[in-house]
Amino acid sequence: MEEKVVIDNSEQKHEKKQKYLGDKGFVVFIAFLSAFIPLSTDVYLPALPRMVESFNTTASMVNLTLIFFFVFYAIGTMFWGPLSDKYGRKPILLVGLSIYTIASILCIFSSSVYQLIIYRILQSIGCGAATAVSTAIVKDVYAGRKRVSILAIVQSMGMVSPIVSPVIGALILSALSWRGVFVVLAVIGVLSLAGSLAMNETIEERTEGSIFKSIGRLGVVAKNKSFTSLLITFSMMSIASMSFISASSYIYVDGFKLSERVYSYYFAINAVFFLLGPLLYIRLSKHFHYKPIITTSYIIMSISGLLLITVGFMKPWIFALSLIPASLFGSIIGPARTNLMIEQLDGDTGAASSLMSFAFTFFGSIGMLMISTNFINRIVLMGLMYLIIGLLSLAAWLTISNKPYIKHVSYHGEAED
Repeated sequence: MEEKVVIDNSEQKHEKKQKYLGDKGFVVFIAFLSAFIPLSTDVYLPALPRMVESFNTTASMVNLTLIFFFVFYAIGTMFWGPLSDKYGRKPILLVGLSIYTIASILCIFSSSVYQLIIYRILQSIGCGAATAVSTAIVKDVYAGRKRVSILAIVQSMGMVSPIVSPVIGALILSALSWRGVFVVLAVIGVLSLAGSLAMNETIEERTEGSIFKSIGRLGVVAKNKSFTSLLITFSMMSIASMSFISASSYIYVDGFKLSERVYSYYFAINAVFFLLGPLLYIRLSKHFHYKPIITTSYIIMSISGLLLITVGFMKPWIFALSLIPASLFGSIIGPARTNLMIEQLDGDTGAASSLMSFAFTFFGSIGMLMISTNFINRIVLMGLMYLIIGLLSLAAWLTISNKPYIKHVSYHGEAED
């Protein structure tokens, strides 16, 4: 049997115009929502070693404020997406972001690491509304190659956050305590609420029935063989990529003995390649089909893991250079990966977006837990993750992508396979 290929020449749906945000402002707002995870974690990373001293606790305990953030963020996204299919994108954003803002304020006044863990959990649940709804909004409004381009732009703009956030965090720490970081996050929450109030609703058809029926759509989407097989294949790599988020400050500050500010520069340099990846994909897709682009990316990520294992522990700049190929090619496949998964479904966009966020975060949390054990050198362990999981992901992709039930979509102006 031949694989299913749909030729889609449509560019944009008949969306409701954004009266207050405008077309460009709307794209910026979607990118802002998509960047909520790096905004909520990366500005906070330089403070982790200092928080160990402030609370007179261990690095493992402080890491729980990061790990539990991702775990409960994943759980939260499972509900926000289906609820947005029923009640609309805007009301869900307003509720979720209100929770996020209040929790950020509570974090400022935490008197123990246990309180901070609880407030970070609340913060993560609210954060899930932003990221779960952002992908659904893109599918509500855009179609065809236009959607792929918007996904690339949004994902690249979202990568500005990992570039500037650690630098901002380091600057805050040079003048204030770690509590100043959460002041910044509270301000971000207020700005996002303002954007949500200004946004016009984007969903056209809402799901009917009770709340439980809406949440039950998660099961319907999960039973879609093509969507779920791609979701598992693409999510595995998060084990390696999110291990870096958890371990980066300890590798650079404790391991290589760099200052918090110098660490933030190294982190920002790596994040630049995350930013360039989606934009590079748009150029590559004009000459190559997305299937070989994804295949090549997995190969290069595996090679990057091998470099980390063999030479990454020698110097901080060698570690950074070894990681850059994985960061660049991990983000290159982002627009194609997201678009291919949502193309497998005709509806339930919010539920699909929730499952995507949950799966990426769930697998990523596994990597964060593994790297936190520190049973072997963190850099070597990270390299093993990139190498082994990269090869496993490559094998899964080569198998799944050739299955007849996968719906491949070619757009006008995109290279054929």
